[in-house]
Amino acid sequence: MKYAERQTRSMLMSLFQEHGFHPRTDLGQNFLIDLNLIEYILDSAELCRDDVVLEVGAGTGGLTTALASRAGAVISVEVDHRVFSLAQQVVAHLSNVTLLNCDALKNKNHFSPTVLDAIGAALAVSQHRRLKLVANLPYCIATPVISNLVASELPWESMIVTIQLELAERIRAKPSSEHYGALSIWLQSQCQVKVLKKLGPTVFWPRPQVDSAIMQVLPLPGGCEQIGDREFFHDFVRRLFQQRRKYLRSVLAGMYRQDLSKTEIDEVLEPFQFKEGIRADALDIATIVKLATAVRERVRRLKGE
Repeated sequence: MKYAERQTRSMLMSLFQEHGFHPRTDLGQNFLIDLNLIEYILDSAELCRDDVVLEVGAGTGGLTTALASRAGAVISVEVDHRVFSLAQQVVAHLSNVTLLNCDALKNKNHFSPTVLDAIGAALAVSQHRRLKLVANLPYCIATPVISNLVASELPWESMIVTIQLELAERIRAKPSSEHYGALSIWLQSQCQVKVLKKLGPTVFWPRPQVDSAIMQVLPLPGGCEQIGDREFFHDFVRRLFQQRRKYLRSVLAGMYRQDLSKTEIDEVLEPFQFKEGIRADALDIATIVKLATAVRERVRRLKGE
């Protein structure tokens, strides 16, 4: 298999040496060189010809060609013009690959319009097409890529992503644990998350300084409907955990001091019958969703909305 051959350590080292440059660690260029793991990622993604795959971090195009062998269309993004040129040569013969040399993100909260346009065009080919994110994500943008896809209105069906293990622990964290926070709540309130496999540094070239994980993210049925106003909820959980060590009542009073009095905050909290001195990180996700809804409704009622 050509794509497998190009993913070996020796192939990549020779390729970079031939072109006279090195992988950029600041861009998270750690290429997956374990061929069995590439197959594992492909199998986990369960790709078919109705799938449009978004790959962020094309690198030299090794995973890109593998994705193209199973998916209907691949939208692959690479910000580094040097490795982009290498990927171009590898995928030039593949009619179902759109390779973009740009930043996948417009900013930390939005995808690039170029990327969105390419996804939209690929999905429009057939009403049966489905969007999947399958990527060895650069560590530096993994969080916004995953979070923004969940926040978007894109009809995504699944994500199979290689990410830093610490990020995976944050995503799947439970209440009262070290990693539990806004990201855990934002994603788990709308997604089913699972670490499929933990990876050591040796399966990459160059070797990163940390462990990684292959993670599966699937939409949670009814999750978005339970939340209602997702923009409000996203802002609510982000601000709620900016002062995670403070008591919940104090944090809420500070967050909404221009909208709600402390008495009104107490009225919002009263039905929940929380213990005195409880902190946000002790609350489960379902409770935080209900609390955000209660706060939003009280604020809007007072504003006459």
